[in-house]
Amino acid sequence: MPADSLSSALLPAGLHDVLPPEAAHEAAAVARLLADFTAHGYERVEPPLVEFEDNLLSGSGAAMAKQTFRLMDPLSQRMMAVRADITPQIVRIATTRLKNGARPVRLCYAGPVLRVKGSQLRPERQITQVGVELIGPLEAEADAEVILLAAHALEGVGVRHLSVDLCVPTMVARVCRGLGLGEEETARLREALDKKDAAAVSAVGGPAASLLQTLMAASGPAERAMEVLSALPLPETAEKDRRRLTDALRLLRAARPDLTITVDLVEHRGFEYQTGLSFTLFARDVRGELGAVSYTHH
Repeated sequence: MPADSLSSALLPAGLHDVLPPEAAHEAAAVARLLADFTAHGYERVEPPLVEFEDNLLSGSGAAMAKQTFRLMDPLSQRMMAVRADITPQIVRIATTRLKNGARPVRLCYAGPVLRVKGSQLRPERQITQVGVELIGPLEAEADAEVILLAAHALEGVGVRHLSVDLCVPTMVARVCRGLGLGEEETARLREALDKKDAAAVSAVGGPAASLLQTLMAASGPAERAMEVLSALPLPETAEKDRRRLTDALRLLRAARPDLTITVDLVEHRGFEYQTGLSFTLFARDVRGELGAVSYTHH
């Protein structure tokens, strides 16, 4: 191929053309997922690819600021941002355009998102995001509903050997607050826990060190993790998280006793704007995570 043709075919790092037959397979999978979501009562919405920066990166969207591309709108002369995650847009729609609608609100969506950088496992910077948002006060019932829907939808497009990893991103902060730790000490502990560094947790944890080390060590198969969690003397501030996780797991086991479930009692990374139970989906022989979702009360 001539040098000028090679140059014109070159794309920025993390971006690539999707060619036949992969493009058709991706489109069919997205259509199948959305059909499954709508069949379960989730209504389709389509937010724009680009929004004003101060809207897109406010509230829950602030967590994606470092992953967001910005540009100047030549019409309004205001800064705009390309979405790096659709979830904050769904939150905006639910709390503005659908503010007066009955709760819970069930919405689904699909579309491209663009991020400043990929991860080691997934270097792609543009990905297609497909998902649902259940917004309302159902708590554990909502958690179980969304997890079961995600598992059912992925199995419907041919994914096998699914596993679900549950976590409650707020638990560590609530434990620390209940034991009197300040924001600076909690941030240092959060960093140590994210690295799964037991020695650092012991060094900076103060009155929370022993409890958090136990939570970290207990993470793993759901039944073992919950057995440890149920016996721990958690401060009252974290009791709601323990109850919600326990109730959600009970509902999941009743509906899908065959589903592989693990629990990470200290995980936080990737769920910075989540306020409820969160989960990540994995499958054997699939690189990286298939999805990460949280139910958030609005």
